[in-house]
Amino acid sequence: MSNRDATPESDLGSERVRAQGHEHVTAEHASTLEVTSDDWLTPAGDCIVAVEADRVPADFSAAFVTACRKPTATITATFAAGEYEQTVTGHGHPDLTFESDRSMVLRTSEYVDDRTVMVGADTAAAEMDRELVDALASGAQLRVTFVVE
Repeated sequence: MSNRDATPESDLGSERVRAQGHEHVTAEHASTLEVTSDDWLTPAGDCIVAVEADRVPADFSAAFVTACRKPTATITATFAAGEYEQTVTGHGHPDLTFESDRSMVLRTSEYVDDRTVMVGADTAAAEMDRELVDALASGAQLRVTFVVE
């Protein structure tokens, strides 16, 4: 079920997601970075950095989605776990739908599907800070804050 209207975790320019690290987090993918609501992760999921997300793109507010559809929009996602933090910056795209009820993907490319929340990202999973990745592989809780300007 979608909460496209405002929720306590959103306002017009930001969305917050909480997720959980997992022992199979490797963050080795060269072009994507993903957070999923699934409660499992196999070693093959090398783009996934956290599981059990409490929100998915379909939950994001309509105002946030509209802002992200502007080609000139700058989107940042700040990943924080324990004492480690990293910000990924990319941009919007008119074809972003935010319809996925399962996962969110940040892409270094311009490819868009229902899971895409950012294109042209300056960081993929393989480029994430290794201390942050290690914390997530040890099961740390992840907080992701998306901001659109």
